[in-house]
Amino acid sequence: MSVATYTSMTEAIEELRKRGFTANFEFLDQAFRDVDSGRTFKADELTIVEHYRFEGASDPEDMSVVYAIESSDGTRGVIVDAFGTYANPELGGFLNNVVLHEDL
Repeated sequence: MSVATYTSMTEAIEELRKRGFTANFEFLDQAFRDVDSGRTFKADELTIVEHYRFEGASDPEDMSVVYAIESSDGTRGVIVDAFGTYANPELGGFLNNVVLHEDL
């Protein structure tokens, strides 16, 4: 994990956006799509630069992972997935094929 620590998923997303991770990615048809530009990226065009896991202290539905992603063309954005029971297995499988490169 990255060295930054955040107390909530919302805080992590806000700070990442301030640092330039502004693209709004969605997972669609085994690719990431930048909602604003419509450009799509396959796993080999993406790098996970940071990720943060949050565990809901009182609600298991609050368990999530925030991924800061950078594409080969420099597009930077965020995508969120649950973990545990509520995780998206297709997204998890896709992310297993994305290069993980975090500066620790």
